[in-house]
Amino acid sequence: MQFNHFDQNGHAIMVDVSGKQPTMRTAIAAATVRMSPPLLAAVQQGAVAKGDVLGVARLAGIMGAKRTCELIPLSHPLALHHVTVDFDLDEPGGTITVRCTVRAFERTGVEMEAMTGATVAALTIYDMCKGSDKSIMIGEVRLLFKEGGKSGVYRHGETSTTRLAD
Repeated sequence: MQFNHFDQNGHAIMVDVSGKQPTMRTAIAAATVRMSPPLLAAVQQGAVAKGDVLGVARLAGIMGAKRTCELIPLSHPLALHHVTVDFDLDEPGGTITVRCTVRAFERTGVEMEAMTGATVAALTIYDMCKGSDKSIMIGEVRLLFKEGGKSGVYRHGETSTTRLAD
């Protein structure tokens, strides 16, 4: 098994993508936030003491996606062309599914940017609600979709082959 983030001496390196042709890249990632149904109702009604939880989480997720290269050591700085953060609320179940979509015309994929955006938005929800309930859980961070580049299209849940280099 060969890892592309290490040189022949075992030193960590940033993968050289300079020879690749830019293509349109899209990735969608999700994170799940679990809380009590009454707290989720308060979030939905804008009644949490810190204010507009989802509005602030949306901005935090966009900022997180844009700053991924500062957080993930070997990721490339990318010129992102589109970032959105959306929320699916299940009040009876007490869950918020955060979905982050990222697009860029680049030489490498935007999966890490989408996953970082979803995670930062989820962490922001926790931060803004922790005064009401510290038992909130964040989990199930996952890539839902990606397209662009030579590895093609990926959809979560579909059978795919494992690739070690991209």
